[in-house]
Amino acid sequence: MELQRVYKLLLWATLVNLARLVQGRFVAGPWIYAAHATFYGDDDAAATMGGACGYGNLYQSGYGTATTALSSVLFNNGLGCGGCYEIRCVNSINCYAGNPRLVVTATNLCPPNWAEPSDNGGWCNPPREHFDMSKPAFMTIAYWHAGIVPVAYRRVPCIKTGGIHFNMQGNNWWLLVYITNVGGPGDISNVMVKGSNTGWMTMTRNWGTAFQIFYSFQGQALSFMITAATTSDTVTAWNVAPPSWQQGATYEGGQLR
Repeated sequence: MELQRVYKLLLWATLVNLARLVQGRFVAGPWIYAAHATFYGDDDAAATMGGACGYGNLYQSGYGTATTALSSVLFNNGLGCGGCYEIRCVNSINCYAGNPRLVVTATNLCPPNWAEPSDNGGWCNPPREHFDMSKPAFMTIAYWHAGIVPVAYRRVPCIKTGGIHFNMQGNNWWLLVYITNVGGPGDISNVMVKGSNTGWMTMTRNWGTAFQIFYSFQGQALSFMITAATTSDTVTAWNVAPPSWQQGATYEGGQLR
């Protein structure tokens, strides 16, 4: 009986430790078999630079070519920006053997094309769940000449190195911050900023992952509070920007898991 009690205690301790590892971390969701994928741009992915999420040069911001534009249903007015998806081609002769998987980051919007029917050209028309990938990304799961293939997808954690990046823009009375390299859920619903001489103040979404506030923070160290759209988890990046921060500079701190 005593040995059984020891085993139960060990099992309980193991489960508690596993729960602590999972707690507060975004985990992969279930596979969904209701989407299709196309591609845009050429082999160099030059056409994918920029985009509706505001990541600019995707090489410089760390996203590379493993990116996708989302149909408006998934884009969700910018809340989908930064989300990571594992995608695999299914149920098509154009899928590569073994149905390889690829993780991509949402960096752009695939707008509706109301001039074309949803099943013949208007691939991103609501309510379709659709991924318009960079050509290099598409070519890792299917033959590019197919044009469009059915895919299965699921949300997965965004694995990032280092902290969240805050690129400062605007002017002396308008703070505009581009927020990139977000881990965990990858997406952002709310941002708050605090100067060393102020309380917490709410920023509004300018577009994509750019958030703004009309206030002068010159000479103040800045902290940011980031809330994930998917999980509502919050991380505070304390004193990310020093009092001498400048427009055009990028600062790093905090991270979602």
